[in-house]
Amino acid sequence: MKKSLMMLMVVATLAGAGSVQAAGDVAAGKALSGVCMACHGPGGNSLNPMWPKLAGQHPNYIKKQLEFFKRGKRFDPVMAPMALPLNDKAIADLGAYFSSEKRTAGAADPKKAEQGKQIYYAGIPDKGVVACGTCHGLEGYGNPGADFPNIASQHAFYVIKALKDYRSKKRTTDPAGLMQGVAANMTDAEIDLVAYFIQSLKP
Repeated sequence: MKKSLMMLMVVATLAGAGSVQAAGDVAAGKALSGVCMACHGPGGNSLNPMWPKLAGQHPNYIKKQLEFFKRGKRFDPVMAPMALPLNDKAIADLGAYFSSEKRTAGAADPKKAEQGKQIYYAGIPDKGVVACGTCHGLEGYGNPGADFPNIASQHAFYVIKALKDYRSKKRTTDPAGLMQGVAANMTDAEIDLVAYFIQSLKP
């Protein structure tokens, strides 16, 4: 447990020291975002829980994910062809626009959210699962310098999918494999509970 926490601290420090934030144009990003709206909703607040909310996300995180899709490091049958034609400026502009938008609040089953709260803040020590708040913060806003995303009020359905993708190693773009390591030791039930708590966090 101590080793895992130390590794997280080192990764966050190094990433924060060397990170360069995307310098995009909000107005230009808004003009480009029309096609994104079909899945990610107005202003990046998706109505369908299978697609993530992009509103309020860190611009550099959005930039990196689009680059991963474009380069084939992260695959999704819808996102891959969407990202492929984007140049560096368009990617930076989209990141700037979505980060400037206000994320909508989510609601979750209070009983499940309360159970998930324990995992989020304390982890599961006997299984080596580090608390989510270690990287994503007490309120879920993440750490832009270390490329830890803002997950507050994210759809539980999407969080569940993301964690299971990390667990199965279908998704491997997380810094130093941190999320893969966390999800590897979580059951479906534990993933569900923490996802509902994340959905309940205020944006």
